[in-house]
Amino acid sequence: MKRIKYYQASTLTFLFLALGPSQAATGVHLFILSGQSNMAGLNPAESFTPAVEAAFGKEQVIVVKDAVGGQPIRRWDKGWELGKGDNPGQIGDLYARLMSKVATATKGKKLASATFLWMQGERDAKEKHGARYADSFKRLLDQVRSDLGYKDLNFVIGRLSDFDLENKKYPEWTVVRAVQVKLAEADPRGAWIDTDDLNDGKNRRGKTISNDLHMSGEGYKTMGQRFADQAIGLIKRHGGK
Repeated sequence: MKRIKYYQASTLTFLFLALGPSQAATGVHLFILSGQSNMAGLNPAESFTPAVEAAFGKEQVIVVKDAVGGQPIRRWDKGWELGKGDNPGQIGDLYARLMSKVATATKGKKLASATFLWMQGERDAKEKHGARYADSFKRLLDQVRSDLGYKDLNFVIGRLSDFDLENKKYPEWTVVRAVQVKLAEADPRGAWIDTDDLNDGKNRRGKTISNDLHMSGEGYKTMGQRFADQAIGLIKRHGGK
């Protein structure tokens, strides 16, 4: 897969009602942002939303974000096979919450494109679930496709940063990093962004950080722009379908 500067690579039913002439002809571009703390720290209004609105028009863009810090992918993957200590009530529950927001935001809208943006994996690296991560993420994408009724889903993964490249604190940090890149590069509708340079500087509280688990204040702004750049590229490459 070609990569630009920042590197590529219970069913809900949505009813699309009658639309006005302009929207009916083109539809809206839906962007779903989710994941754990580094997605929670991203404020779409700082850089992501302005970028996609500039590309497609403010009235043609819907941005939905729902992220919760410290959570494993099983909170989104409804098909996760329970392991020792797993709480059945926390399998796919955050996905249900996310898609409820999406359903509300897209009611009565026709989709011109749909893009899923994902910044997550830290918890799974810590819990040594690297071997399960790829299948879990693929199930998650299938859930979104099915519940949107939109098979041509684009996705962008934020690859884990350089926080623990020696796997000292999070035993499978580099495993999950590699899986994320492989997932994106194996799918023509997938891309990934590099976050290795985003966790240095001053954080939101003004504290100086270096190779931190979380991004700096400016890092989050840049991350939003990179997500937007890749999402826009995927949409344009595939003709908004």
